[in-house]
Amino acid sequence: MVEILEARVLNPQITLLKLKAERIAKKVQPGQFVILHQDEKAERIPLTIADSDPQEGTITVIVQAAGESTKRLCALKTGDSIRDVVGPLGQATDFEGAQNICVIGGGVGCAIAYPSAKACHQRGAHVELIAGFKNESLVILKEEMAAIADEFTLISDDGSTGKQGFVTDALKEKLEQGKKYDLVIAIGPIIMMKMVCKVTEAAGIKTLVSLNPIMIDGTGMCGGCRVTVGGKVKFACVDGPDFDGHQVDFDELMQRNRTYMEDHRCHLEEAK
Repeated sequence: MVEILEARVLNPQITLLKLKAERIAKKVQPGQFVILHQDEKAERIPLTIADSDPQEGTITVIVQAAGESTKRLCALKTGDSIRDVVGPLGQATDFEGAQNICVIGGGVGCAIAYPSAKACHQRGAHVELIAGFKNESLVILKEEMAAIADEFTLISDDGSTGKQGFVTDALKEKLEQGKKYDLVIAIGPIIMMKMVCKVTEAAGIKTLVSLNPIMIDGTGMCGGCRVTVGGKVKFACVDGPDFDGHQVDFDELMQRNRTYMEDHRCHLEEAK
């Protein structure tokens, strides 16, 4: 059993869980993830590690309540336990020595963007971070992101955060100002990553995206998380989750992620 040292509600849909996981904390690198299995009746849930402390022996994950299993995870309290946590899984983010980096997070994707930006900051790179949300009430990790960014831009669809627009608007504004980046890292909704990649491809900027296709075992055995990158089939759990955004078939990914939406909706209706 894995003890929950802290359970903190970040907004009505999102909860932060700090877990006692000493061996994972010692090995994890930015971009990697774990699979949580709350109990014998729960689904296996893949979640990127948002933060870790090898001295304390802890990892932090951020959960969005979307289905029955994630809602049950979000309902857990400090002192509760999770049956098992497997990881770290996946490939670590390869920054390739980039020194001028723009990290872009959308919604709950900021939980993944934050550790990447933090790692770049700790290795001495210049890091600009753009975080986008639908509105101010959904903002997460604002202070944490601002603390490790040389420039931090918070933007929302409705302008309630003080700046209105999409993350692509903020990125275009920076490029029009003459900003130069070795690397852009974009993490969030699929459509957001697709649109960011259109902007960076036109500007000739290398771009990494973190993909979240349907995943079951996290070892490459089931094939559920397959994605097409550069015309070749890849598996997000073992080949990713980071990929060259200019090579990803986003339209196929969106279609595959919608496969079980109707079943999911019906299940939630039955559970009410």
